[in-house]
Amino acid sequence: MMTRVDPALAEEAVRAGGPKAIVIGAGLGGLAAAMRLGAKGYKVTVIDKLDVPGGRGSAIWQDGHRFDLGPTIVTVPWVFEELWRACGRDFHRDVKLVPMDPFYEIVFPDGERFRACQDTEKMRAEVARLSPSDLAGYDQFLKDSEKRYWFGFEQLGRKPMHKWADLAKVLHTFGLLRADKSVYAHAASRVKDERLRMALSFHPLFIGGDPFNVTSMYILVSYLEKEFGVHYAMGGVAAIAKAMADVIESQGGVMRLGTEVDEITVERQKQSHKVTGVKLASGEAIKADLVVSNADAGFTYNRLLRNHRRWRWTDDSLAKKRWSMGLFVWYFGTRGTRGMWKDVGHHTVLNGPRYKGLVKDIFFHQEKLCDDMSLYIHRPSVTDPSAAPEGDDTFYALSPVPNLHTDDPVDWQAHGERYRQAVQDVMEDKLMPGLGQHISTSLCFTPETFRDRYLSPYGAGFSLEPRIFQSANFRPHNISEEVDGLYMVGAGTHPGAGLPSVVTSAEVLSKLVPDAGKVAAE
Repeated sequence: MMTRVDPALAEEAVRAGGPKAIVIGAGLGGLAAAMRLGAKGYKVTVIDKLDVPGGRGSAIWQDGHRFDLGPTIVTVPWVFEELWRACGRDFHRDVKLVPMDPFYEIVFPDGERFRACQDTEKMRAEVARLSPSDLAGYDQFLKDSEKRYWFGFEQLGRKPMHKWADLAKVLHTFGLLRADKSVYAHAASRVKDERLRMALSFHPLFIGGDPFNVTSMYILVSYLEKEFGVHYAMGGVAAIAKAMADVIESQGGVMRLGTEVDEITVERQKQSHKVTGVKLASGEAIKADLVVSNADAGFTYNRLLRNHRRWRWTDDSLAKKRWSMGLFVWYFGTRGTRGMWKDVGHHTVLNGPRYKGLVKDIFFHQEKLCDDMSLYIHRPSVTDPSAAPEGDDTFYALSPVPNLHTDDPVDWQAHGERYRQAVQDVMEDKLMPGLGQHISTSLCFTPETFRDRYLSPYGAGFSLEPRIFQSANFRPHNISEEVDGLYMVGAGTHPGAGLPSVVTSAEVLSKLVPDAGKVAAE
């Protein structure tokens, strides 16, 4: 665990000279941005209200169990490798990645299972076992996925998209690739078996999107998995965050943890408004040449720029956006279970009796908490024994639920324990018999936790939902339209949510921010 930096020492460190940058938020996007800015010569101060780096990717220790709070997998290792190289470092010297095989196992309501892995022939065998007539369609789906990877990730995702001209250049390709179709619609056009349709289309839920409405560009995830594999970072994603913070400090940057930013300060300069720094909740003001916000875009504009007149990202315009679903996450430890439940691996997707109906209820009936559920179950202790005491296990069970963006949101204070018990009952009935007898420690996060801990508008798990008209140029830009000198990284800006994208948002940032030497010369 990192220690907090004494404010007096922090101020002395950034006074050392050179252009100064402040990064609000120590999530993976903010840490990546700070590393990029440090490599460009800036004196960087990272400020976060939590007492550890990582944001959603941090961890909590409880009764000897390490709970990885958010993301659990690394799908595109090279984005981290490139980030470390930009800082003159070797990622694999700082972080140990372990390949997952299988990536995850999907358990269907009929008891059938689908094991996802990197080997194409093994995947084809799984498809043929479930539905032989869909094999040719699956092969075509993989080709479709690869095309969308090269366009959507390598081209769109790694370059700025804040100008209308940037969008105009790619509209033709969007049309050719049928970006207007949903992920599910595209999967359904290739395979007929409903179980396979689910297995090929559920990935947008990992980034807060409704598979029945999110653009089919996101089928590129299937290619990411096949080409680069799925990995687990030993020590969890929190170990990556800690390594990133270490790089920042080695560059001369400062981590101010347990410190909350109250406002981004702005002053009028000639014909524009320019960022001057930030004001902390304590009242302390910190000056900077530029500010990068890794806070949610909605929080940045609604709260941190509340005293500045905005023309595009007003409170009303943000309220009208579609926000990603909420998350209910039950973190728990079990005693003496290391050899039990042998068919429950590192990652399991337990599919409920409904797919489309459940997703529709989650995204469109936000006042309703469904009786049925689908679960994503994480059991890191089978790969990383350090996550639990010897002989024990650490788990989390994640259930997509409605966010709080409604006049009558779910009251989680009243319903949280009932829902947790329902999650336990489903797991005990379908996957882990006798679970209740072994639970040794427990902790729950609800959309209210996401709202209060991560300052996420409406308790949304992944910021704005990645629909086609809330992506690329239509998403809050990496370079703010409202104030000069303000930049954005993380899930709420381009290219979007998910570990690869939030880290890539810092790569986009580095293409927009001038080198420190140029700023100093001016």
